[in-house]
Amino acid sequence: MKIDFNKGDGLVPVIVQDADTLKVLMLAFMNQEAYEITALTKRATFYSRSRNQIWEKGETSGNWLEVKDLSMDCDGDTLLLMVEPKGPVCHTGTDTCFGNVNNRDIAFLGKLDDLILQRNRELPENSYTTHLFKAGLNKVAQKLGEEAVELIIESKDNNEELFLNESADLLYHLLVLLRLKNFSIRDVISVLEKRHS
Repeated sequence: MKIDFNKGDGLVPVIVQDADTLKVLMLAFMNQEAYEITALTKRATFYSRSRNQIWEKGETSGNWLEVKDLSMDCDGDTLLLMVEPKGPVCHTGTDTCFGNVNNRDIAFLGKLDDLILQRNRELPENSYTTHLFKAGLNKVAQKLGEEAVELIIESKDNNEELFLNESADLLYHLLVLLRLKNFSIRDVISVLEKRHS
C-alpha cells in the first residue's frame, strides 16, 4: 500500500473495527514506523500525539488488538484496521471508545457457520461435522429432530446447564442442516430481518 503520510504531517488516522461484529472500536493515528510494526507483528501499534511516541495497544492493560486485515481508503490517507480485540478496547474499560457494547458472542455464530462450511468443503477425518455431512440429509434431519425433542424435555426441568447444552446442540445441528441444503445462518437472519421490517 502507498500510504500518504505527508497530508497529516507524518500521521494518518486509523479507524479500528472489530473484524467479526464490524463495530467501530476506536480512532487512533499511525506514523510510518507504527504502520510497519503493525504490519510485521499483527498487533495494533499506534502513534500517541499526546506522548509523542509509538505505543502498542494493550502494552500496559494486556487488552491488545490482533490485526486481521489492514486496508486504506481511496485517497490513501486513512487506514482501516480490522481486529480481534483481546479485552475491552477503551482505557476506561468499555468495549469501545464510543461507549458502545461490542457483542462478540453473537458474531461467534457467523464464525461457527464459516467453520461448518469449511468442514463441508474439506471433510477432514476425525471430525464429527464431517461424519454428519457424510451421513447425508436424512440422517442430519433426523438428528436435528432428536435434538429438538431433547431440548423440549430439558425445558420442562430446572437444570439450566442441560437446557443450555441441548439448545447449543440444536443450534449446531441446524447449522449443519442448513449447509447441507446450501444455505447458511445468514440466510435465516435475512428472512428474520424481512419479517421484522
